[in-house]
Amino acid sequence: AVTWQTPGEDRETDTAIALIEVATKHMKIVGAAPNTNNELPLYAPDGKSLAVIRATRSPTTVVRPTLTLIDTQSGALRELAREFDAWLHLGGWSADGKRVVASADITGHVPVFVIDIASGKAERITAQREAGAHAGLRFLSDGRIAGIRSTFLEPPEAFVVDAKPESPPQTLARLSGFEFPHWAMVENRTVKSTDGADVQYFVTKPAKAGGRCPTLLWIHGGPIGMTADAWHWRWNPLLAVAQGYIVVQPNPRGSTGFGQPFVQGIWGNVWGDQCYKDLMAVTDAVAARTDVDTDRMMAMGGSFGGYMTNWIGTQTQRFKCLITHACVTTMAQFTGTTDHPAWWYLEMGGEDPYADPAAYDRYAPIRHIKQWKTPALIIHGEKDYRCPIGEGLNLFEALQYHGVPSEMLIFPDENHWIMKPRNIVAWYDTVLAFIKRHLS
Repeated sequence: AVTWQTPGEDRETDTAIALIEVATKHMKIVGAAPNTNNELPLYAPDGKSLAVIRATRSPTTVVRPTLTLIDTQSGALRELAREFDAWLHLGGWSADGKRVVASADITGHVPVFVIDIASGKAERITAQREAGAHAGLRFLSDGRIAGIRSTFLEPPEAFVVDAKPESPPQTLARLSGFEFPHWAMVENRTVKSTDGADVQYFVTKPAKAGGRCPTLLWIHGGPIGMTADAWHWRWNPLLAVAQGYIVVQPNPRGSTGFGQPFVQGIWGNVWGDQCYKDLMAVTDAVAARTDVDTDRMMAMGGSFGGYMTNWIGTQTQRFKCLITHACVTTMAQFTGTTDHPAWWYLEMGGEDPYADPAAYDRYAPIRHIKQWKTPALIIHGEKDYRCPIGEGLNLFEALQYHGVPSEMLIFPDENHWIMKPRNIVAWYDTVLAFIKRHLS
């Protein structure tokens, strides 16, 4: 069973499942539907059904991935755990074919769940008190579940857990050789936004900080996604905490793990609206802390987080500096330069960028650039086709023209992410040096 791609009616890529009989080379397509994706096909042990993660695209309603069974003979579909309002990450089947294991985005964590095939009910396995993120899940022959677990403070390590509720995961070995950072600590906080919704955020800080600390607001990309209590290779808060900074990582509107209506809050041409208000509510709460120096706060983000950093630059002067990575600066113009325009049309709620570009650009940072006064560092990979380098260059020139202190770092051999070890070191060195100059 493999995914089978075809062009969709909305110009995005549809994915069905191709069942290929190796001996006869006969192929049958199941799960096909307009504007629909079926991903991660896993055969049941008896071969009679497939488990997939299935979602249908719409410009008015944000995607809602669901665990779905496909009958391999008839192609009939059956959704499981539909009432479980969370984004699942499919693992594997139990040997008897009665259960599947998955992790799910839940309020900043990614715990383990087991879904019963007969009832379709999802049951949490890892204990509520256990933080962290769990991935690569499989049932063992003895009925336990194995996988990979990490937290903000612990790199990925293999673990096992009993397949019953409230079970603590047991790390098998510390193969990373990483010594637990007792000098850092993580807090899980929540604040009310302007519309009364709860906005969750993490605070990673020096364990024995004295006085008020300079503070960094890190905004995740996506925008659909979640900053989880997990090990992060590219944006690791420990590197900043080791230098005495507090790092705040919020999950504003559009983040998974807080119910589908919360994700819906970013769908459409609304990027600079409630999500921005959520971030300012978090910033207000952080500024009220006794361990935060409100005169030494900065904000930074990548991809959508880069867009939001740009929007912040045009809307407030409360931060001492800003760092924007792989950003979006325009909106209507961006449509024709990204490698993924069909998704962009959906993401913007189906709004026509050509009918009234000025109205379409209501949340485009470039249209409000004259309000930007905060020193900025702009970072971009020259091979970034998702958010092309022109977005960063456009912003840099606009800030230079208006006399805003600004610098630009370009990686000629990188794309949307900085992946090469030497470049990662250069990225961290440049970022931390820039922050130090402005928050000293």
